[in-house]
Amino acid sequence: MLLRFTGRWAWLTALFVSAAGAQSIPERLAQCAACHGAEGVSAISGTPSLAGQPELFMENQLVLIREGVREVAPAMAAALNGVKDADIRALARHFAALKPPPPAGKPDAGTARRARELSRKAHCGSCHLPDFSGRDQIPRLAGQREEYLLEAMRAYRDNRRSGGDTIMAASLYGIADADLQVLARFLARLP
Repeated sequence: MLLRFTGRWAWLTALFVSAAGAQSIPERLAQCAACHGAEGVSAISGTPSLAGQPELFMENQLVLIREGVREVAPAMAAALNGVKDADIRALARHFAALKPPPPAGKPDAGTARRARELSRKAHCGSCHLPDFSGRDQIPRLAGQREEYLLEAMRAYRDNRRSGGDTIMAASLYGIADADLQVLARFLARLP
């Protein structure tokens, strides 16, 4: 079978496709570490940290990506192609057990005040919990990469996120980019 890959993810996609056979969990985790960091804390812009995410959330996202419902980087789809449910559960357990990423500094008082007001109006703490640590199928926002949070919120608001939650789209509807930036900056700086 001839596979043709183009774009910035071509090399990584090809790597995952060629290595996608029967792999052990440590081999799969080594693949994950290439983008998401050895301890689940990403150092790559636009790539989320996975450490400390709720297990059920991780499991759901991995299945959605594997099944093609949630479209992400081609490398992720290739890496999860054919992965058994038991391995998905093991990966989710692994990342949930890791220490969440450290905050990206401390939010200034004005940002914190404005972000708390925005999150109260959008009811963010109702699902993500008041400390934004996430739960069950709801992701942890505290300490997540700022640029990732901003793009994710924009994608939800603009209905560009495949496999996305309609509650998120409704919660963020009409929120200006400047306010999303305030929220992302605040959330990235929470422990």
